[in-house]
Amino acid sequence: MTTLPSQNLQSVRPLCFSSLNSLKFGSQTPSLKFPISSPIKLKPAKLFTSNNGTNNSGVVGKASASEFSADIGDVLGDVTIFTAADQPVFLKDLWDQNQGIAVVALLRHFGCPCCWELALGLKEARARFESAGVKLIAIGVGTPNKARLLAERLPFPMDCLYADPNREAYDILGLYYGFGRTFFNPASTKVFSRFESLQEAVKNYTIEATPDETSSVLQQGGMFVFKGKQLLYAHKDEGTGDHAPLDQVFDICCKVPA
Repeated sequence: MTTLPSQNLQSVRPLCFSSLNSLKFGSQTPSLKFPISSPIKLKPAKLFTSNNGTNNSGVVGKASASEFSADIGDVLGDVTIFTAADQPVFLKDLWDQNQGIAVVALLRHFGCPCCWELALGLKEARARFESAGVKLIAIGVGTPNKARLLAERLPFPMDCLYADPNREAYDILGLYYGFGRTFFNPASTKVFSRFESLQEAVKNYTIEATPDETSSVLQQGGMFVFKGKQLLYAHKDEGTGDHAPLDQVFDICCKVPA
């Protein structure tokens, strides 16, 4: 049985992935320290938000849907992402834009061990969501070949995995970005409470899935529920591994107004 670090996990400290060195990785055991090979250029997020305080959905997420403008679905829908097979597709073409219900999970990047854990949870929950008429969509930062590494080695279904190499969807949704959020946010310590599921997810992990652009590893993810173009639920990860509870997301999908 792996022993967790004895430090007070509620304190603010860096989430260097060297803290996870006791995880048992597959044949390619990486050093999970942050790969700084060149100065990092921080890319400012282009927030597309509104503080008008309106929310007609009846559903409120951790980051309230009222934070976003009423046309967020239209703006997000015009973003071009790529299938794991390297085919471009508009986000709006992934689900019915009138009444279809979709859960859009944005991973940090394809080389993030915590995102492998989230992807494993999404895969295991997919049948339950689909039986309720909900489409699961997973998007990660990186190129399609990086997405394929995760899909092949986790494994994860390629038909619901997409790549956003330029982080366009992340910028539009105003997802957090930066060194502090990635390595120093107290929310990142939640990952240690899920140590066994994380260990299961990284059995065949490879650091080769990490984006070639170093600054991309500073991106945080989030999870969103849409009914057509209407945003019903929003969760913006406060730190690395601060994922939305899938049971809670499922309950929200089941309560979507007709």
